[in-house]
Amino acid sequence: MSIPDFLTVGHVARDLQPDGYFSLGGTVTYAALTAQRLGLSTAIVTSADTELQAALPNYLPHIALHLRTSANSTTFANSYHEGFRTQYLHARSDDLTPVDIPVAWQRSPVVLLGPLAQELGPEFVTLFPRTHENLLAATPQGWLRRWDADGRVWPTPWKEAEQLLPYLDVLILSHDDLLPFAGGNRSEADAILMRWSQLVPLLIATDGRHGATLFRYGTTTRFPAYPVTEVDPTGAGDVFAAAFLTHFWQHKEPAAAVNFANCVASFSIEQPGVQGIPTPAMIAQRLRPLAP
Repeated sequence: MSIPDFLTVGHVARDLQPDGYFSLGGTVTYAALTAQRLGLSTAIVTSADTELQAALPNYLPHIALHLRTSANSTTFANSYHEGFRTQYLHARSDDLTPVDIPVAWQRSPVVLLGPLAQELGPEFVTLFPRTHENLLAATPQGWLRRWDADGRVWPTPWKEAEQLLPYLDVLILSHDDLLPFAGGNRSEADAILMRWSQLVPLLIATDGRHGATLFRYGTTTRFPAYPVTEVDPTGAGDVFAAAFLTHFWQHKEPAAAVNFANCVASFSIEQPGVQGIPTPAMIAQRLRPLAP
């Protein structure tokens, strides 16, 4: 089994649409497709029912898959109003475990942990070898979710954050993910980010039309967004994460990687689902130089 350049681990998801059909979603879906579009060999470790497993090669052509069979597939329904999302979890696939990761894939140069619904335990951060050449990153959105008996998704604190962050090279999350734990106060959310940034070499907080902030052990640099017309924001943070990691792994320049990821993510919100993931040629036309 060959070693992919980019490995991502977490649930693929059925994202229900108003017409009753579904689109394929989840961090691993958006991230793997983005990294592949940017020229990397990519792989996904996930859990899904047999019906979805049979369809995945059509949704994810030329992406290597290692699948855990589950009775259900993780299924979400999302609605947006004035920039805020209401989300329901209708079904959930089985948890993933370290034995689901092929041994060869544990040596992938870039690894992104992308939980959706608490499916990755804390042991995953110690599974991959730490070297100067490899990157271990996480998008913790799925560790910041709980759901009630009706499936309504609510925020929940990431209790293991300060224990796990020292094992990561990069943490990428949305500023809005932390607002519920800061009473809606942006300054309080910034304080959480600042505290976490002392524990991980690189932390990037995305903030929609406000752009993104790069934290390097407490030092912050802000990068403006690329102004576009928003059609569908679903998956934009996952596209950003994959674009950042791809560029940073290749060039080792975090500021340039944030600017690049902002550009790539700007395309993703202009079309529904994964249709907005751009080609390198499209990115080259839009990418602006960093301000001196």
